[in-house]
Amino acid sequence: MSQLTSQPKSHSSGQPSGQVSRRRLFAGAGTLGAIAATASLLPTVATVTVPQVPVKVAPAKGGAYHLSEHVKRYYKTTLV
Repeated sequence: MSQLTSQPKSHSSGQPSGQVSRRRLFAGAGTLGAIAATASLLPTVATVTVPQVPVKVAPAKGGAYHLSEHVKRYYKTTLV
């Protein structure tokens, strides 16, 4: 008659329980690599700091306009 030996239970892949097959190991590593690559391509939320522009104080007498050489040249070009 045949002699029966006690062997650990195995999964359908023929591997004893507790061990991972190479195929599953590389498939898992490939999946993790794909997830990491996808995550690196996703847009990230960047905090943008807006530079503070100093507020210009209006002149005390309200005279911000002054007749400069540039303005005089412009007026000359508008004469017909």
